[in-house]
Amino acid sequence: MAAKTRPKSEAPDVSDRVSRIREGVTAAILEHRLLPGTKLGEDEIGEIYGASRTLVRTALQQLTHEGIVHIEKNRGAFVARPTPADAREVFEARRLIEPAIVDHAVDAVSPAWIDRLQRHLTEERDAELRGDARASVRLSGEFHRLVAEMSGHSIYLGFLKELIARSSLIILLYRRHDTPACGTDHHASIVSAIRKRDKQAARAQMLSHLREIEAELFLKAPAADELRLADVLGA
Repeated sequence: MAAKTRPKSEAPDVSDRVSRIREGVTAAILEHRLLPGTKLGEDEIGEIYGASRTLVRTALQQLTHEGIVHIEKNRGAFVARPTPADAREVFEARRLIEPAIVDHAVDAVSPAWIDRLQRHLTEERDAELRGDARASVRLSGEFHRLVAEMSGHSIYLGFLKELIARSSLIILLYRRHDTPACGTDHHASIVSAIRKRDKQAARAQMLSHLREIEAELFLKAPAADELRLADVLGA
């Protein structure tokens, strides 16, 4: 009897499972539930997602290429700990591509997109009012991703997704604790400029916004003992 061939659906299933692990780890980083330096045990992640170590390792390797996971020989994978120099490079990159992104977003503006952006701003304000810090952090990153989606520029969108995840780690490590990470008033000003189809104002608002976020970071090397297991378990 001839051996049965594997169903074609298995390959996409493997890809989907790897994506689910990647997205889960990335979301935890964006919401500051996973702290820089946290060990990412393959067995533990495999149990959580019902996946083999091979699939988990593939997902972690992909996240390593994106700069938000660091793999150490004989030690395993850890959430990356960006340096002050890394932080400056990330925000320099964002200042280069996000003004171009809003240019394309202005070209693509439509009532449907403005409605979607406005609904997102409402979600951000609601999260702020109820004091939901994790949701605020996640929604702040999603605003920038949403503008990139609106732009229709897939290359910029791919770059920005990586930069947003890196930015979340940077903000977690270096933000002055008495300042917000990303103000909704700034986002509202960007949306207003896009609605008016004013590229110059939209670019200026985006640049000002990014510069202000970076200015609120205290870019010094964090002490090695700043991140403790108790911080994660007590979150």
